[in-house]
Amino acid sequence: MIPRILSMSRRAASLSLIGLIVLCLGWEIFWAPLRAGGSLLFLKTLPLLLPVFGILRGKRYTYQWSGMLILFYFTEGSVRAWSETGVARWLAVTEVILSLVFFASVIAYSKYTGRSYQPA
Repeated sequence: MIPRILSMSRRAASLSLIGLIVLCLGWEIFWAPLRAGGSLLFLKTLPLLLPVFGILRGKRYTYQWSGMLILFYFTEGSVRAWSETGVARWLAVTEVILSLVFFASVIAYSKYTGRSYQPA
């Protein structure tokens, strides 16, 4: 059961992180930028690139610290879902969902890969 949880959480974390990168880039460049023609807000994607290789390789430490990093994107998505209208609101809701999936996945992965964890 534990290997299945690890596999699922690792896959969910990888897919949600890549999805969040694509979402942030597409949102600020093409789909609903703050200004016509895009804005420099797409640079918010850069911090998401830091944990990519560690997440894909299953490095526990990366899972731990990226769980804190993702809270920024949850907060931004929550604020923009409340304040935006139209397409931007749905993009913000998607950002919230992806960040929650990522957060839950890294928590599960970190819990079940710890040294102190003893399967029952």
